[in-house]
Amino acid sequence: MTKGRFHISMKALVGNSRTPIRLPWAASALFVAGAAAAVAFSVARIAAMGPTPPPSSVQFKDITAQAGIHFKHNAGKEGRKYLPETMGAGVALFDYNNDGKLDILFVNSKDWTPHGRKSIAALYRNNGDGTFTDVTAGSGLDIEMYGIGVTVADYDNDGREDVYITALDGDHLFHNEGNGKFKDVTAQAGIHNASFGTSAAWVDYDRDGKPDLFVANYVQWTVKGDLWCSLDGSTKSYCTPESYKGTESKLYRNLGNGKFEDVSKKAGIADPTSKSLGVTILDYNNDGWPDIFVANDTQPNKLYRNNKNGTFTDEALSAGVAFAEDGVARGSMGVDSADYDRSGRTHLLVGNFTNQMLALYHNEGNGIFVDEAPRSELGRSSLLSLTFGAFFWDYDLDGLLDIFCANGHIEEEIGRVQPKIQYKEPPLVFHNAGGGKFVNVSAGLGPDLARPIVARGAAFGDLDGDGDLDVVVSTNNGPAYVFRNDGGNKNHWVAIKTVGTKSSRDGLGAFVTVKSASGKQTQMVRAGSSYCSQSALQLTFGLGKDTAVDEIEVRWPSGIVQKLGRQTVDRVIAIEER
Repeated sequence: MTKGRFHISMKALVGNSRTPIRLPWAASALFVAGAAAAVAFSVARIAAMGPTPPPSSVQFKDITAQAGIHFKHNAGKEGRKYLPETMGAGVALFDYNNDGKLDILFVNSKDWTPHGRKSIAALYRNNGDGTFTDVTAGSGLDIEMYGIGVTVADYDNDGREDVYITALDGDHLFHNEGNGKFKDVTAQAGIHNASFGTSAAWVDYDRDGKPDLFVANYVQWTVKGDLWCSLDGSTKSYCTPESYKGTESKLYRNLGNGKFEDVSKKAGIADPTSKSLGVTILDYNNDGWPDIFVANDTQPNKLYRNNKNGTFTDEALSAGVAFAEDGVARGSMGVDSADYDRSGRTHLLVGNFTNQMLALYHNEGNGIFVDEAPRSELGRSSLLSLTFGAFFWDYDLDGLLDIFCANGHIEEEIGRVQPKIQYKEPPLVFHNAGGGKFVNVSAGLGPDLARPIVARGAAFGDLDGDGDLDVVVSTNNGPAYVFRNDGGNKNHWVAIKTVGTKSSRDGLGAFVTVKSASGKQTQMVRAGSSYCSQSALQLTFGLGKDTAVDEIEVRWPSGIVQKLGRQTVDRVIAIEER
């Protein structure tokens, strides 16, 4: 470090880049002043949007303590400001014991220097009465690792959900043995990934009925190779990803018999310049084959089109989703995909760094996406947030998918550089008002959800079996939160559980269309999405005031199309592939 100069992240100031720069003190003072003015203008613009919306009939209540959940994430922070400390960790909602109730798995990291405590993930069993029991001990998941992300699916089609956890020091595949036990089968499965794995997703990309695995990897980082960066020139801060080289993500093909093959290079997804943090599975061109979107941090995003022959082609640049509108790669984290406007096309939601706003890529149906966020309330409201977890979900069951964003900065001292930006940030919720319009209703969903936290992973599912969708959020180096949805089930709903026979057991890649009086809506059965997390595989369709379902159609990856006639509502329907 040169005396009289300091090292600062451009993105920490204005968000246009995260390239580390060095500025003389005089110039830097002007730069900070200019950045502060820009931020003040942004805040004023957001404040001018209008009054706070009135309280909603739906409220989210923090039930973490009364539910018996006491998990606290350990990032291993000891003042050395190691990059991985800012990234974790994820959460998964799944039914590990097949009792029909969603359980919760929190991923954990660990100490850099042993302090005599064991830092492990936490598996909470849903007791069905609003409480959960920590059943991690002796489950096989109680392995210490620097864990970051998680994805869940029944990869061997034996009727039990298996767990894959990404970790800085080597990922782990856990086979569900039944009776609450998991077995670490990573080595015998042929999986070898110690490349700073982040998000992951199970996907049957070749439609052979066996779930394959995509793993997003971040950057080349080691303790020995850690770099010194600073916000003020005197104290160390967390480096930006430009400081480190990228690394390729992985695609593992499921060979059956518990074995996997690394097909990353032959499939065309092994880009060593990528710095990947989020992944979502979608079929953006409606050809019946699953495509893959990857959110990259300061590198172009990837939109891998499935060529139907075991290979993929990156179409992100031509599709308009590689960069921001100004042609700059953003700091992208969490991602999701869904048909939020009932157009029959799948759109994209991407969480980005502070001063970059969310991206809401609308699928135009001709291979092109248009980012609707910059000209909408969605963009203005999210400008100052740093969004990790992000997903589409219908919190009020009105039949239109809403948006949830889990926010939190990476630098504890960011307020010293940008007083208007804080380390802890409240979540954002945008209500889908129809016609492509989203309204910021965050302040009206109850004081618990409005509390600032340092969020990372986020997932949703019906934890209490009442039909509406609850939310679980993990925080970085802090406690987890469970938010119960109170009032969402005032509208009608139907939930679909797909059970594949020729397709994968979970029905990964199946498209389910529900038709009712208010129209039709379609969702895809997918693993992964959000940030380092997984929501329930069961699909929930809000029906508003519709009192019946006219038809349910399932298009299975096997090619089978299955239709069910008129159905009653407010219940779960299991559909087995026939």
